[in-house]
Amino acid sequence: MAYKAIIAGASGLIGSSLLTILLNEPACAEVTVLVRKKTGTNHPKLTELIVDFDKLDDYSGEINGHALFCCIGTTKNKTPNLTDYYKIEHDYPLTLGQLAVKNSVKQYHYVSSIGADKDSTAYYTKFKGQTEYDLQQLNLPSLHIYRPSILTGKRKDFRPMEKFASGLMYIINPLLIGSLKKYRSIPAKTVAMAMYKQSINSDDGVFIHPSDQIKQIA
Repeated sequence: MAYKAIIAGASGLIGSSLLTILLNEPACAEVTVLVRKKTGTNHPKLTELIVDFDKLDDYSGEINGHALFCCIGTTKNKTPNLTDYYKIEHDYPLTLGQLAVKNSVKQYHYVSSIGADKDSTAYYTKFKGQTEYDLQQLNLPSLHIYRPSILTGKRKDFRPMEKFASGLMYIINPLLIGSLKKYRSIPAKTVAMAMYKQSINSDDGVFIHPSDQIKQIA
């Protein structure tokens, strides 16, 4: 049966790939994207909602459907202020989770990161871990948490350090075997495909998908 999806962060590396997949999959009848500015994509199944993420409650009535995909994220360069960084990495995803519960959204899919741990000493993995923990306290019917390793794919913005890391991982990936496989780099399109495939399942509960398992799902 066809369903409606909501994507927050549809202009990013994973979110844009997910949007393309959902628009082309018959299982998804309607896609609403929450964006700061238009994506430039036109499709009969697509509704773009220009939002102020600081006032997500104002758009509560629009955040309804079968699955909500949260692909929101930022970087230290884009958001050097840690208060603003935390707001984007933690507060926005959590508010979306609360609205999903309020509006009886069946599934919530959250893009976290490898190494996410609320007790981490590194603020990036700490914030991701805290968000994971807080989302689990909401008792969403179906919560899927994805922990990809270094992402590969063509970004709209140039990130020299990420480009260097991707090149380095191309050499290192074959050396990461056994329990280290989860540290191999992963294409953003692979993560997006895994998210879509999990969204057509009806299982309830909390599911945490490490990077190597994401590849298997996709």
